[in-house]
Amino acid sequence: MILNKENYKIIIIGCIVVVLGFILMSGGGSDNPNEFNEEALFSFRRITLAPFLIIVGYMVVLYGVLKRSKSNS
Repeated sequence: MILNKENYKIIIIGCIVVVLGFILMSGGGSDNPNEFNEEALFSFRRITLAPFLIIVGYMVVLYGVLKRSKSNS
């Protein structure tokens, strides 16, 4: 078996971090199309934190795929 249980755990954790990043990036809309809420749309959470979590999550998934088990070394 190429990937063992530990690899799958790391991949699942990375996927959860990616989904969390996308959830944090969502929202900021308004019911009224004539109203623009710049503070809600361009907040730290949507501009900085969410993309950072997505990138970290993808790196964790990549690490989980590339990590070799100690028994295969």
